[in-house]
Amino acid sequence: MEPAKVETQTHGGVSGWTDIMAPRNGEHRGSRHGAFMFATGIECSYPVIAKDGRSHRQDSLEKGGHYRYWREDLRLVREELGLTYLRYGTPLHRVFIGPGRYDWAFTDDVLAEMERLGIVPIVDLCHFGLPDWLGNSFQNPDVPRHLAEYARAFARRFPRVHLYTPVNEIYVCAKFSGLTGWWNERLASERGFVTALKHLCLASLDMMEQILAVRPDAVFVQSESSEQFHRSCPSPEAGELTAFENERRFLALDALYARPLSARMERHVLEHGVTRADLDRFMNNTLGERCIMGNDYYATNEHMVMSDLSIRAAGEVFGWYLVTRQYYARYRRPVMHTETNTLNCSTDPSDWLWKQWHNVQHMRSEGVPVLGFTWYSLTDQVDWDSALREDNGTVNEIGLFDLDRKIRPVGREYRELVRLFGAVPLVPKAPFLGAGL
Repeated sequence: MEPAKVETQTHGGVSGWTDIMAPRNGEHRGSRHGAFMFATGIECSYPVIAKDGRSHRQDSLEKGGHYRYWREDLRLVREELGLTYLRYGTPLHRVFIGPGRYDWAFTDDVLAEMERLGIVPIVDLCHFGLPDWLGNSFQNPDVPRHLAEYARAFARRFPRVHLYTPVNEIYVCAKFSGLTGWWNERLASERGFVTALKHLCLASLDMMEQILAVRPDAVFVQSESSEQFHRSCPSPEAGELTAFENERRFLALDALYARPLSARMERHVLEHGVTRADLDRFMNNTLGERCIMGNDYYATNEHMVMSDLSIRAAGEVFGWYLVTRQYYARYRRPVMHTETNTLNCSTDPSDWLWKQWHNVQHMRSEGVPVLGFTWYSLTDQVDWDSALREDNGTVNEIGLFDLDRKIRPVGREYRELVRLFGAVPLVPKAPFLGAGL
């Protein structure tokens, strides 16, 4: 398949991205000014599920041992892997204990140690869950207001944090909470999905505004799941459903980046809980100019629409390059490969790592501003084989280290990849299509 052509233009922001990603006033002494952003992450999801007839919090920081081993985990990031950047989600459900009330003790210690080690955090403020006092429901119209309050309080408490993901994977969070019935409010309706997505997008915009009020040079890494739907048969019904899903996957980023919806998708969201005032809020915001588009990719992100209109996992068909290429063509924002691993994938993790890196290199060679790459996560995860729907204690062996903090072969490969390519420039040789940074 011939790769899509990349249109480029001269733009004064090429050096500007190098400048904007640099720490101010000497902060984060471990960062390399102008270098590509190699990262890993600490798995931190905390949705609420049903267990034995009750609501049960799936706290991944607890399940993975991070509350106990956080100092060792940070040491592994900086000293064993040689990484500067870390995607890190603080436990919102433990920190934000009520309106205007916060327990910063754990977060204070962790961020102080990151600074000591020279780790630059990309802070996830909301990662698949809410505090109990907010009802654990993204249907709650108060969610945007309270998360914006939390974002401002966080930025004031930690003024040296430069990089944020306000809300992680809005599409996935809304889908699993409002459409599939798995998490949090556990609804299974289109209105539930659209309402959750609306509140998450409004929250993300409000959070960015509050952070910028405290730290005007903040940059937002909008980690979002890169989805692709494929048609498995020639029936018109399958074709229509495939086309619908391939539009709906963009809804969150369309809202965040003020891209007008198609007539069909606009009618759809208006029928399921979005108002004209909401659309005006989305379409009139300019916050996308402060964003890096984070494109998460797993083999499970591609789907097949079957003849009976069921949707099944397709495995890797297009891969990160071709799927992300569609997102870049749509939004023209700088890109970061923000998550990948081999969960529910038969490929050897080391082979998958290099495949993803070759995808990144190929896209950069075309002049697309891919600024970073992330293996997610640092350690093995627990119960993600069931998408956290079940609390079985099943260890998913997909980390750079196991849960005893022993390095896996893929961890050695990533360390070598970073050693070989750690000095490549942040921005590839061709200028990027950006706006105002």
